[in-house]
Amino acid sequence: MLLYVCISGHGFGHGSRVAAVLNAVHRLQPSWRIVLSTPLPASFLALAFAEIPFEQRDLRWDVGVIQADALGADPDATLAALEAVEQQMPQQIEQELAWLQQQGDSVLVLADVPPAAARLALALEAPLVWMGNFGWDAIYGPMGGALTAWADRALEQYRQGTALLRCPFAMEMDWGLPSEEIGLTAGQPRLDPERVRDQLGLTSAPERTVLMGFGGLGLQLDSRLFERWPGHHFLVSDPGLHCEAVNVSVIPKELRPLECMPLCSRVITKPGYSTFCEAMTMGLGVHLVHRDGFAEAQVLEVALQRHAPHRLLSRAQLEQGDWQLDRPLVPASGAGLSPDGPQQAARFFSGLALG
Repeated sequence: MLLYVCISGHGFGHGSRVAAVLNAVHRLQPSWRIVLSTPLPASFLALAFAEIPFEQRDLRWDVGVIQADALGADPDATLAALEAVEQQMPQQIEQELAWLQQQGDSVLVLADVPPAAARLALALEAPLVWMGNFGWDAIYGPMGGALTAWADRALEQYRQGTALLRCPFAMEMDWGLPSEEIGLTAGQPRLDPERVRDQLGLTSAPERTVLMGFGGLGLQLDSRLFERWPGHHFLVSDPGLHCEAVNVSVIPKELRPLECMPLCSRVITKPGYSTFCEAMTMGLGVHLVHRDGFAEAQVLEVALQRHAPHRLLSRAQLEQGDWQLDRPLVPASGAGLSPDGPQQAARFFSGLALG
C-alpha cells in the first residue's frame, strides 16, 4: 500500500498533525510506503517525521492564507497566489498521476487539507480521506470578495472524498461524507527532558519557564518586553523573538519546541491547532493572543476556553508586555479531550485499506 499524503504548505501545524498520525500508522502498518507531497521544508519534515521512513514529492497543492505576519492575513496576496497555483495544477496532476501509476502499488490518498487532492484521487480512482479541523471553504468564505468563488470551488472538491477524519476544534465541515471524530493529534517528545535542559543551559523551574512561539511568521517583539518579567525565563524559536535579554533562550533549529514543553508550565502563542494539541496533552496553560482575519482562530479560542486552562490576551497586551504571567490560569469550562487521535486515525486507515 502506498499512502500518498497531500499536506498543506500553509504552515507547520498541518505537517505536525500529519506526523503524529503517520507515526501511529507506521507502527500499525510498517510495510506501507509513505509519500509526503508538500512544499514544507525538508528540514522540518526530517525533524517531524524522524521516526518513520518517507519520501517527499516537493509539490504545492494549496495556498491557504498568505499572512502579513503571524497574526494578520493578506487577502489580495492570497488571491494572487491561488490564481498562480491553479495555473500549474493540471500539469502537476498529470505528472503525479503518471508517477503514481509507475509505482505499481495500490494507493490511498490522505489530504490535510488541499482541495485539489480530490482531482488527483479522482484521476487515480483511489480512495481519498480528508483529515483536519477545517477546510479552506470555511476560511475563504468569510474573507469575501473574489475569495468567495474560491470557497465555493473548495467545497465542491471536498465533497468528492471518500471519508472525513474530523479533528478536535473543528469548524463546520458539512461535506456530505462519512466522518469519524478523533481525539487530540499531538506528537510526543523523544528526548530526555534533563538532556534538553542541559542543552539549553536552563536553570529556571518549570513554573517560571514559558514557551513562546507564533509559527515563525515574522512577529517582532521589543527585547525590553521580556525584561519586564525578570522572574521568568522564555524559550523562543521564532526569528522575530530572538533578542539579547538575559531571560530569553533561543531553541536550536534541530530541536522541536515540543521537546521543551516538559520544562515549561505555560505557552504564549497565537491560535494554532497543533500547539493547542501539544499543550493540552502536556498539561500546559495557554496564554492566547487574539487573532483577526482568520475564521479558524475564533473557533480555536472558544475551544481553548472549554478544554484547557488559559488566559486571553489582545495583540496590544502582547506588544505592551502585559502577558499576565503573574496571574492564575482560568480553568477550563468543560472536560479535557482524549489524546488518542493518532491511534484512532491509524485504525481507520488500516480498516479502509484492508477492509
